[in-house]
Amino acid sequence: MARKGILSTGTSDSPTTSRRAPAGPRGAVGALQSSLTKLQENAVQDLAPDLIHDAGVTDRLGTDAEADQTLQDSLRQYGQQVPVLVRPHHAKPGEYEIVYGRRRLRALKALGMPVKAMVRHLDDHALVLAQGQENTARRDLSFIEKASFAAQLESLGYERQTIAAALSIDMPMVSRMLRTGRAFEIDFLKQIGSAPGIGRDRWLKLAEAMEVPANRDRALDRLPALDGINDSDVRFEQVLSWATHAPAPKAVKPALPRARKVLSPHGFALAKVKRSENALTLTIPASDGAGFADWMNANAEEVMLNLHARWMSEQAEDPET
Repeated sequence: MARKGILSTGTSDSPTTSRRAPAGPRGAVGALQSSLTKLQENAVQDLAPDLIHDAGVTDRLGTDAEADQTLQDSLRQYGQQVPVLVRPHHAKPGEYEIVYGRRRLRALKALGMPVKAMVRHLDDHALVLAQGQENTARRDLSFIEKASFAAQLESLGYERQTIAAALSIDMPMVSRMLRTGRAFEIDFLKQIGSAPGIGRDRWLKLAEAMEVPANRDRALDRLPALDGINDSDVRFEQVLSWATHAPAPKAVKPALPRARKVLSPHGFALAKVKRSENALTLTIPASDGAGFADWMNANAEEVMLNLHARWMSEQAEDPET
């Protein structure tokens, strides 16, 4: 199979036909049309959510119901602050394909709200680059999600430079991810989920175990039993135990509480809050929020004292306490 270079716009020998951005007329008419197109692409349009279809490569192996609900609550209260990116649908005039913003699109569909979107004429190469880089910037993919994304791009004929650019990783990491991603079919991975706590070594151990046909058959036959397990890390450990004849994982017990995200009105994660049996942990990423972590560090005492005073006031006003 011929491979697509990082600067190419697609070839007809890939499993999915790559589309180039349409060529326009030349001369004065072409210059005017180009200017109008750029103005349109920079404008945010309100689109009906049913006119936007899925596109690109599978990058998420599961959903986070709690995070999705938080996003819906934010959109309901503040409206959509950050537009999604779409491109015109090649076979359905007046309809579109999503480039990035899939979670926002799902949430807006559930709320019955119009979708604020920028429309760009992108070929398949530009689409996967934008999709991968947007996801990496907004919400970290788990190792297996990145590995599967890389393997899917390779199967479509993209060169490793393109895969590295899409995932913002170096070439040695691309090689490591491809070795893992090639080992598993996407439908199998979806039954396990994103498994954010499982790294490369554990996935390679599972891949090696499932190279033995008897181990593979046993694990695949028992996959329906995963339906009763919510935590994807625990689902992975259960499949690994089936494939390696190891004892069932103790983690089948109820999982520890997961951290929940606190989102800004613009949909960015400001902090993570996690409640355990002994403590409440607030984590503010230093790389996000335009200095919010530094400000919070400088004002932590004042913020905590104000919050504590508010809590004391609410306790005094509540006749039940």
